[in-house]
Amino acid sequence: MRFFRYLCASNTILMLRYHLYALFAVTIWGATFVSTKVLIGCGLSPAEIFLIRFVLAYLCILPFAHRKWVADSWQDELAMAGIGLTGGSLYFLTENMALEFSPASNVSLIVCSAPLWTALLLSMLYRNERMNGRQIGGSLLAFAGMVLVILNGRFVLQLAPKGDLLALSAALLWMLYSLIIKQVGHRYEALFITRKTFFYGLLTILPWFLHEPFAVEWSVLREPIVAGNLLFLGVVASMLCYLVWAVAIRELGAVRATNYIYLNPLITILTAALFISERITPIALLGAALILYGMWRAERS
Repeated sequence: MRFFRYLCASNTILMLRYHLYALFAVTIWGATFVSTKVLIGCGLSPAEIFLIRFVLAYLCILPFAHRKWVADSWQDELAMAGIGLTGGSLYFLTENMALEFSPASNVSLIVCSAPLWTALLLSMLYRNERMNGRQIGGSLLAFAGMVLVILNGRFVLQLAPKGDLLALSAALLWMLYSLIIKQVGHRYEALFITRKTFFYGLLTILPWFLHEPFAVEWSVLREPIVAGNLLFLGVVASMLCYLVWAVAIRELGAVRATNYIYLNPLITILTAALFISERITPIALLGAALILYGMWRAERS
């Protein structure tokens, strides 16, 4: 019993919990591709999907995070707006718009390069976030595995400058999102930061509907497949995942937490294979092994 209490109180177990938080968030986010694809097939636009999922997330988190409404200073409130913009509205718009101009493989590859950009920026800004040789090698192996998973045996990449630049913008936005959370994460509760993310994400997406009006009919929203996928995206993938992700970045650091994004394409192809019968090739399995080994090697240090 004493050993069990010691184990539960040890720093290793506490850190494992935060790693599981990051793993949980990325696992769910990897599955959101399938849900989004289903909803688009039902007639919803990416902006409409984003609006509905963030409204659901905000309504769900509001009863638990209502004690504090504004940040302690206008600078911090501005940072909260930046979180909602970079990790919410602008990120999703650039990512989804990129798919209109570039192949999905290009977009996935560029967007999932966010961990490399995050590590590069934070290594220049924070001494304690600098990676050693083992971490760099592990991250590069994970990145190489991610490339193989995304290509999934189809070695075709086409240059599409407009779409590729939009995808790169999405990756850089996620890098900025991680950086801002790192700066304010130790001064505010994760619930407060997450609620602000949804609030400013919704506020900054509204001007888009002046260009593309919201046109989803209620009869469509009442369909079980639409309602179920929207609830999954709003309650689980947004409310719950953004909350645990904020905690993971605060406790693990932006670089270590963001490295889990390398798993995102792996989760996506597994989910697609299970639910929409997409094929997994041996090349993708090799990529999965490289991702796992690279992440283990980086974290081992």
